[in-house]
Amino acid sequence: MDLSREAAVLRETIHQARAERRTVRSEDLNVYLGEAYLVQEELGEGRELKGYKLGLLSPNKQAQMGIDSPIYGRVYSDMLLESPVSLGRFIQPRLEPELAVVLDSDVVPRMSPEQARAAVGRVLLGVDFLDSVWEGYRFDISDVVADNASGGGFLLGEEPLSAPFDGLLQLYLDGELLTEGPVEALGDIGERLSWLAREVSGLFEEVEGLEAGQTIFLGSPAAALAARPGTLEVRGPDDSILVAELKE
Repeated sequence: MDLSREAAVLRETIHQARAERRTVRSEDLNVYLGEAYLVQEELGEGRELKGYKLGLLSPNKQAQMGIDSPIYGRVYSDMLLESPVSLGRFIQPRLEPELAVVLDSDVVPRMSPEQARAAVGRVLLGVDFLDSVWEGYRFDISDVVADNASGGGFLLGEEPLSAPFDGLLQLYLDGELLTEGPVEALGDIGERLSWLAREVSGLFEEVEGLEAGQTIFLGSPAAALAARPGTLEVRGPDDSILVAELKE
């Protein structure tokens, strides 16, 4: 499918900003959401797809952006990070504590939430390093979707979590609690996965849902905060902890 002129302008704007590692202002282009996902896909050509990330889980945030469902971005192999993480690789990094699932089997569009939930092999702590080309994170819904849902990089914990997945997700930096939110705000894992499988398949004919081995970051229940160097800790269910060093 050929992009409209406005969508092509949006693609080039993001491409150049990423290449030059600079921010730009939104141009308020008239790009519909489906085209924004096409731009997202095209900007990821040649990169190895490892999974997806969910964003805008909150109904309040969705209403502010003029939508009634979450959004998603793509997770590529070069976005999976290890400690220490250099913040210099990003344009304007922000941090969110998350849960992520690694799939043991495929999740296809026709699956029920119960079937999708059964496809999960592991649930892990994670960190989403948000990164946006849009100055001050001021964008419309098509801007953020086209820019891969502000996807910059990700950390994954090593120890699988045990159900029930409840309590708080908390993010500390140098021992200071900076942001937290209830795990229940992430919603039902099976429902999130079955929704995502339908979405990626509905727009891209060559995609048949989610594949075994992919990692799905489930979004965050906590407010994002600006990243800075220090010792990062994410604490979650089952007394779990993820620790990483952030440097300039």
